[in-house]
Amino acid sequence: MESILQCVLHVSITVLLLLGHMITALEVPLDPKLLEGLPQPPTITHQSPKDYIVDPRENIVVHCEAKGKPHPSFSWTRNGTHFDIDKDPKVMKKAGAGTLVIDISGEKAEAYEGVYQCTARNEHGAAVSNNIVIRQSRSPLWAKERIEPIVAQEGVSLVLQCRPPAGLPPPIIFWMDNNFLRLPQNSRVSQALNGDLYFSNVRAEDTRSDYICYARFPHTQTIQQKQPITVRVLNDSPSGERRPTFLVPSGASSSAMVLRGDVLQLECIAEGLPTPEISWRKDSGDLPMNRTTLHNFQKTLMISDVTEADAGDYRCMASNSQGAVYHIITVTVKAAPYWIRTPKNLILAPKENGVLSCLPSGNPKPTISWSMNGIPIENSPRDPSRKVEEDSIIFSDVQPGSSAVYQCNTSNEFGYLLANAFVNVLAEPPRVLTRPNKVYPVITNGPALLDCATFGSPIPKITWFKEGQNSVLDGDDYEQHKNGTLEIHTAQKADSGKYTCVAMNSLGKKENHVYLEVKEPTRILKQPEYKVVQRNGNVLFECKVKHDPSLIPTMTWLKNDGELPDDERFVVDMDSLTIYNVTEGDEGTYTCIMNTTLDQDTASAKLTLMDQPDPPTDLEMTELQARSVQLTWVPGSDNNSPIQRFIIQYEDVLHQQGVWHNLTEVPGTKTTAHLELSPYVLYTFRVLAVNEVGFSQPSYPSARYQTEPAVPEENPSEVDAAGNEHDNLVISWKALTSLQSNGPGLQYKVSWRQTDGDKDWESVSVANVSKYVVSGTPTYVKYEVKVQAVNDYGSAPEPNAIRGFSGEDLPMAPPEAVQVLVENSTLAEVQWDPINPQMVRGWLKGYKVYYWKEDPQIEEQKVLTFGRNKTQGKLAGLQPYSLYTFNVRAFNGKGEGPPSPNQQFNTPEGVPGPPASLRITNPSLDSLTVEWGPPVELNGQLTGYTLRYQPINSTNELGPLEEVSLPANKTSCTLHSLKYSTRYKFYLNANTVKGAGPAVTEETVIIMDEDLMHHPAVDVGKGHTELPHPVYPITQSLRPPFPKVRPTSPGFGNVSSSVGEDGAVLSWEYWGLDKNLFVEYTVENSKEEWTKESVNGSQTYLLKGLKPGTYKVRVVAKDHTGVTVHSSQELSITVPVIPSQQVDIATQGWFIGLMCAIALLILVLLIACFIKRNKGGKYPVKEKEDAHADPEIQPMKDDDGTFGEYSDTEDHKPLKGSRTPSNGTVKKDDSDDSLVDYGEGGEGQFNEDGSFIGQYSGKKERDTAEGNESSEAPSPVNAMNSFV
Repeated sequence: MESILQCVLHVSITVLLLLGHMITALEVPLDPKLLEGLPQPPTITHQSPKDYIVDPRENIVVHCEAKGKPHPSFSWTRNGTHFDIDKDPKVMKKAGAGTLVIDISGEKAEAYEGVYQCTARNEHGAAVSNNIVIRQSRSPLWAKERIEPIVAQEGVSLVLQCRPPAGLPPPIIFWMDNNFLRLPQNSRVSQALNGDLYFSNVRAEDTRSDYICYARFPHTQTIQQKQPITVRVLNDSPSGERRPTFLVPSGASSSAMVLRGDVLQLECIAEGLPTPEISWRKDSGDLPMNRTTLHNFQKTLMISDVTEADAGDYRCMASNSQGAVYHIITVTVKAAPYWIRTPKNLILAPKENGVLSCLPSGNPKPTISWSMNGIPIENSPRDPSRKVEEDSIIFSDVQPGSSAVYQCNTSNEFGYLLANAFVNVLAEPPRVLTRPNKVYPVITNGPALLDCATFGSPIPKITWFKEGQNSVLDGDDYEQHKNGTLEIHTAQKADSGKYTCVAMNSLGKKENHVYLEVKEPTRILKQPEYKVVQRNGNVLFECKVKHDPSLIPTMTWLKNDGELPDDERFVVDMDSLTIYNVTEGDEGTYTCIMNTTLDQDTASAKLTLMDQPDPPTDLEMTELQARSVQLTWVPGSDNNSPIQRFIIQYEDVLHQQGVWHNLTEVPGTKTTAHLELSPYVLYTFRVLAVNEVGFSQPSYPSARYQTEPAVPEENPSEVDAAGNEHDNLVISWKALTSLQSNGPGLQYKVSWRQTDGDKDWESVSVANVSKYVVSGTPTYVKYEVKVQAVNDYGSAPEPNAIRGFSGEDLPMAPPEAVQVLVENSTLAEVQWDPINPQMVRGWLKGYKVYYWKEDPQIEEQKVLTFGRNKTQGKLAGLQPYSLYTFNVRAFNGKGEGPPSPNQQFNTPEGVPGPPASLRITNPSLDSLTVEWGPPVELNGQLTGYTLRYQPINSTNELGPLEEVSLPANKTSCTLHSLKYSTRYKFYLNANTVKGAGPAVTEETVIIMDEDLMHHPAVDVGKGHTELPHPVYPITQSLRPPFPKVRPTSPGFGNVSSSVGEDGAVLSWEYWGLDKNLFVEYTVENSKEEWTKESVNGSQTYLLKGLKPGTYKVRVVAKDHTGVTVHSSQELSITVPVIPSQQVDIATQGWFIGLMCAIALLILVLLIACFIKRNKGGKYPVKEKEDAHADPEIQPMKDDDGTFGEYSDTEDHKPLKGSRTPSNGTVKKDDSDDSLVDYGEGGEGQFNEDGSFIGQYSGKKERDTAEGNESSEAPSPVNAMNSFV
């Protein structure tokens, strides 16, 4: 008993070991580089189908391709025997494959029909293909037959048989007429699965002679035609109505068999009158929803991809008005063999165990047979490490060289399956297939998967280490998968770093390094918000994102989970989506998706279009009263904006058809309104809804409703009485509306009487007018007036009287006692007595004073108006020292009365106006002439002029003021003893006995050099280009010959400029209140913006740093907000090119002496060199250098101005110690004592005879070699510049 237990235990352990190896069987990766170096048995990769029907018009191609290491060879069998393709010239095998190409031209395809099988073989085994059955497609002709016409009574059933010839594959059947048009089919006439045409009952229209059955053969694409069938339907004894009976299938029940995975087709065709309807159901359950379809007018039930669960009883029922009948079809499901688990290739290391399994299924249960390398396993060499079970082969302690390909063949009566699986015995040290130093970026708090794909036989063991840690990575934070991948469930920043995986088996060890980078997650910080927008409005969805800076984000916008419309109205920016001119189609959900290569974040918002509401509907009137009605309605859609109110409008069809008036409003929450109505109106109502967007369209009008007439309830409003002529009274009023008339025959009773005295009322009735004119009235008399409404049903209540006056006339007399009082040179007061009220003849409105200056050149009159209670008025702004004439008039609503007699008065003297002009002429070294013109406004007798002037220094400070008094008859003055090269400011004003008037100013600069006086005048800001030595400053006035007079309103005046070495000096006068002054300038004729510099309230400013050129300059004043309030005229300033000041050292004595010393030194050196050369020896200095080998002492070379070693035998060779590049040019070497150090470019050289080449500046040789880049002529100045 104990031995039995031990045996059972041993077997159990063996099975467990085998199962363990089966689970962990080694798989060969698809890495091409790895596969190149591994031996591998053949594997079939492509083959033709098992049932191969060929077209006899084309070559036969039988596919067979395989892979293996080494590449396999191929052989074929045909009908179970070897097929020697070399002996058949019609058969060719493709290079590198087993595919056969059979040329059947001139041959019959039947000759190559049969069962073919391909074998792919190499030194490690052989794989075989399926049995490929090759058959030729066939499309036989229809047998000739004579078909008699078919005669049938109307109402009976009929079957037209097709019976096509058997083809390979079977043909496709269809019925057509002589015109190749398909015959119409319906629930009464239809084609069965076998191709026959069934009539459930025939009708007279079924009579025809061209019922033709066609068979189309798919492979050959040929169509065969049956002889036409003639059908004649008689109606001499038509069949009556009857309950259905089945034509197909027959009887009450039948059976059908279908294979698993195929399509189940069940057919029921019934006859009867009327035409029966067909329905289906399954007795044992529901029909499979997703796999069931009905065809042929529900006569055919089709279930695709059949499973065992589809077996059972299917019931088809045919029914009409006469009854019903059913048929039961019992379906059984069989199965050709199919795989539960196909055999898998097995790779084992020597001494390992393994299991090769083959698990098929089918109905009936399939049998299994094994082969090795295409030979039944029972006929194969015996292998003690192999044990064959029914559905598996167990390998134990495999040995090298036992690799082979095994075939599992499983079959039953419905088919077979063949699978190849190889057993490859390999001994391979570990290889790591994951790319070294691979970087794995992951997101914080997400999983990290670090790959360590390996290959080896035996299967390597994988261990992981992290940089800086010696222990194996395991525990809750880490999980190592069976394929070697290390998973970190929740990656954190601290997990970033270098990781090492080690793969080890009995044959060696291999390690690989990878890197983990943990990134910040992508997050949408500001999500798009729900938007409600009006039609044609704009909407902005924002989507602001935070992401790891090392990741590149990509934003995508979706609409309703689809792409955005291709519409230019949709504008996507970096972090937003804008939709312009929103329409109804833009409503929906918009999603912002921010993607990076590692993660994404999404946010959505809905866009709702807010539009004006739809119009109300279903208007209905209830509670109809004489003067009121109740109106109800049904609101329309508010279109996403709540209705705020409803407006009820009415149309008076009787008086104003087509004109709608607002009657009342109700809140948007109400759908009824009580309407107060007026008499004598034919009402039609409509309702408008109002929301935030606007008004809806009006509703459809309601039914009409007319109220009864009544007397007027109100009188006209806005009654007025006033004359427009001196003898009339115009009575006007606002006419009543048709709604206010309350009845037909509307008139107005107009009544009037004078207020003073006991006058009786006079009246008149008028219609269709709104005014009445009473003629023949006295001038400007007070009246009482009434206007009353009257219609055919009576009068309105008695109206209140209003008062008015008849028409006015012009005043009859002027004011009296008119006099004037002159107060000063610009002001006078006029006085008068009030006009007699009887002379006014109307309502006195006031007085007008007309006055004018007695000057032939000034004819304009001025008018001042004063109120009705005024008896005096002042005349301001008079011209001093002038004669004025004036008169006074009274005026009323009609106009002005006669003027008073003209009177005159004189104004005394005043101060004069500014001189008309001021200019500076005849400038010299210390004098100039000031010229001016007399004031335009003398304002009296001139007593003289006052001229003041003062200097201005370089800091814009004013010097002491000098004053000169000049007689009135002078218009010029010459000033002497002025300082040369100094700016002066001049002030000139005129005087009368009343004092001095306003001054005009001018500035100028005394010329520095008298020579300039002999040259032509220089333009403003421009120097004379022919002057050899221009001296600065050269200054000119920038004003026209006559300077501007100070303006009456604040602004700039007398703007001038000068140009000097330090820059451009601007000066100006400014009388404005804003002290924020700026100088602005820009290059003339350019598009550059104006440059602005603050001048801090000064009236002069120096512009520095201007480059040569022409500038536009202006002075502006700005208020505290930076807005320009005043601006001067623009000046044009030219800054000339200023040559740099250089000292001509060529004439300096020290320079001449230095040049002589250098020349003498060179001459001595040349003589010494010549003597040494003739002797053919070396310099003593050179001998000492060779003896001491001092590295600091470098020989000078003749190509760069240094001494080198001379030889009398190698005149044309490079000197010893020189470097000659390959291009033939000799480059300068560094030398501590070279004369090159004294030049600019180090280009000065000695030639072979010792003469100095080039200029002292060291430029000539270089310029010549470089194409004369500089055309500058040599000069002692340049030579000297190179030494300093």
